[in-house]
Amino acid sequence: MEPEASESAVPVAGRIAWYAVAIFLSSAGLMVLEIAAGRLLAPYIGVSLYSWTAIIGVVLGGLSLGNWLGGVWADRGGSERSAGLVLGLGAVSCVGILLLLTLVAPPLQRSELGLLTVSFLFVAALFFLPAMLLGVVTPLLTTLALRLDARTGHIVGMMHALAALGSIVGTFATGYLFVQYFGTHSVILGTGVVLGLLALAFLLRARWTLLGLAVLAVAVTVWTEARGGFLRPCDRESNYFCIRVIDMSAEVPFGRARGMVLDHLLHGISHEGDPELLVAPYTHLMDELIAAHLGDRQHPPAFFFAGGGSYTQPRAIQSRYPGSRVVVAELDPAVTSVAQSELYFEPGDVRIIHSDARRVLQRLQEQHFDIIVGDVFHDIAVPFHLVTREYAGLVKSRLHPGGLYILNVVDVYPNPKLVKSMLKTLRGVFAGVHVWIESREQPDSRVTYVISAGDAHSPPARIRATRGLQREWHDVTPSLVKEGTPLSALPLLTDDRVPVERLLSTLIFTELGR
Repeated sequence: MEPEASESAVPVAGRIAWYAVAIFLSSAGLMVLEIAAGRLLAPYIGVSLYSWTAIIGVVLGGLSLGNWLGGVWADRGGSERSAGLVLGLGAVSCVGILLLLTLVAPPLQRSELGLLTVSFLFVAALFFLPAMLLGVVTPLLTTLALRLDARTGHIVGMMHALAALGSIVGTFATGYLFVQYFGTHSVILGTGVVLGLLALAFLLRARWTLLGLAVLAVAVTVWTEARGGFLRPCDRESNYFCIRVIDMSAEVPFGRARGMVLDHLLHGISHEGDPELLVAPYTHLMDELIAAHLGDRQHPPAFFFAGGGSYTQPRAIQSRYPGSRVVVAELDPAVTSVAQSELYFEPGDVRIIHSDARRVLQRLQEQHFDIIVGDVFHDIAVPFHLVTREYAGLVKSRLHPGGLYILNVVDVYPNPKLVKSMLKTLRGVFAGVHVWIESREQPDSRVTYVISAGDAHSPPARIRATRGLQREWHDVTPSLVKEGTPLSALPLLTDDRVPVERLLSTLIFTELGR
């Protein structure tokens, strides 16, 4: 039998203080993993209410089971060596997260399961075990401390307070600092290192346990390396996105092009030599609607873009309408930086404001625009506050008389409930609202719709491309109103009620959402 660490080697107060430090750091480590989980999985399942629900629910489930096991273990002879063993296994499980990702991602990505199910399976496979192991620590060490100090209320209260404080520190440190400065992989591995050092301190005299953990750690590390688990999918990580730039030259008829991928979604393609070549059909349609609306207007128009993304559209506007006034509200400065360094975007006179689009429009009280473009939807993650009646009213107040509002949104075809609710909502603000899709869309498919709205907006029922790639789009507003779920049965979107997930349930519960 391995000898326990000498209980007399350290004064009672010192041992209790050490238990408190271990509880604080292990609790912080669990929250570090929880926040990092959202970023780690974003390239595979995106970021949505459902992905975060899965993360929070699974981590809490693992923590609850671990708390129960820790309490039972403490009553049945748990010791400092037990705490060291659990912390050591927790350290190994951090590396195991990256290994398991390489094992579960391929089959889940190939499956026909819906986004809701896939999100849960991803999180459960990767994070339930670490959460359970770290959940053991607090009740186990609290019980050990109570064997040394009879002040039950004092000890229990202090340990629970430190566990909560550690969770708070871990949450804010990860969200505000660690991910953007070190990257998700480094954060997860760093958490493993901290847990490993804690385990070492508890196991200094338990050499065989240390040896077993070391062998396990080396084996998992070598396997992870062989599977490519340490390779980072992001060129750059910000507080908002995993950002990648990929070569898209095969998608254009000539020259070179690059695309920006945010998390798992291609957000735009920029052509090196021809900024007016818009490859994505929805950006091309927006461009055609803008051109038709402006016509032969002589004075330089004013544009506001809610969302910069790859900056493909602002770049095209710069080229097509020299001297125009362009304001872009882009939430993520890193996205702008990558667009400038790798996607051929040169800001010039473009005013870029790194803030939420609604806040920016509220501040620009004295400025009005001919065109306002909304390109803020990230896959099926919808910024709720940018689809409401109140926001539409704000947009209208910032448009010149006769101005045009254009936005895109992902939904199903042919009965897109979110799009219909947005149509209903915008009709309460603008005299003319139209919904567009490309002519080749198939039933029971996932579609990027374009919605155009204005008080003097009467476009034709069909638009053919006048430049760039040959395409055609149709105004499907009449069919949306007549077929499928009636508009009267759908909610008017307001700041008080925006049931986006319910309206997008077909995307969320089926493979179309992926």
